[in-house]
Amino acid sequence: MSIKPIIPAGSAPPLAPYSPGVRAGNTIYVSGVLSLDANGNIVGIGDVKAQTRHVLESIKAVLKEEGATMANIAFNQIFIKNLEDYAAVNEVYREYFPNPAPARYCIQANLVKPEFLVEIASTAYLGD
Repeated sequence: MSIKPIIPAGSAPPLAPYSPGVRAGNTIYVSGVLSLDANGNIVGIGDVKAQTRHVLESIKAVLKEEGATMANIAFNQIFIKNLEDYAAVNEVYREYFPNPAPARYCIQANLVKPEFLVEIASTAYLGD
């Protein structure tokens, strides 16, 4: 099985040594995505809905590079800075994952910078 890095045009510069995504066989692993634009600027400071939307659009861009869509996502790992933002994150999340939604977990965590309010990592399956 080959392992191929996925780096969409216009993706944010990584804050550490990682690829935005990796395809291994029929599975795509999307690294934890933060709300950064192509120049490394934080998008939506203080607005968890804007950050969630930006993160999900960034995940969509990684998947698109390999011909996948959000419907291919089997599992999401969600990290939020404040549990008070849980409902707002879910409001935006539902727009991208109507029923049946993928499996997931959501935990409160300190993120890399205090301005980040949400981070999401995804696993997508492309089929046999």
